[in-house]
Amino acid sequence: MGAYVEILVLGIGNVLLTDEGIGVRALKELERMYTFPVNVELLDGGTAGIELLRHIRKRDCLIIIDAMKCNQEPGTVVRVEGEDVPAAFRTRISPHQLGLSDLLAAAMLTDELPKNLVLFGVEPESIDIGLDLTDAVEASVDKLVGAVADELRSIGCSLVPTDAIFSEKARFWDTV
Repeated sequence: MGAYVEILVLGIGNVLLTDEGIGVRALKELERMYTFPVNVELLDGGTAGIELLRHIRKRDCLIIIDAMKCNQEPGTVVRVEGEDVPAAFRTRISPHQLGLSDLLAAAMLTDELPKNLVLFGVEPESIDIGLDLTDAVEASVDKLVGAVADELRSIGCSLVPTDAIFSEKARFWDTV
């Protein structure tokens, strides 16, 4: 598959509800670990819904990261693509997913849904009030971030690990 012109990676969730915030937490980890090409935008969608329509317009690829009830062990990472993505939000675990479902429906109706749609979902253990992820979901963060990075690489994106950037700068300053 060739490189896409415009890619949006959308982290969704409520960080005040333990595992419900996995999408946002994983997005922040991606930002921390990699530098992205200019055609890749990472967006913290929080609990927004239809308001995100302007952000997905004119995108060739939309990658969504969110908590998702999939009847698996807590922390299980699941990849869903294409027409199966809107269907994945029919089993809602939180109110923001209604907004996301509406967003995808509106994008379909206005012919603004990106042609390539991928969802990385993580089975939550708890969506109770709390700022920390449960141990099971916290343990899945590296796998989730790796899966999203692999997805981006598979569509032609060149990701540069931030530690490589820092080590290059350090080597430069060591020679000055």
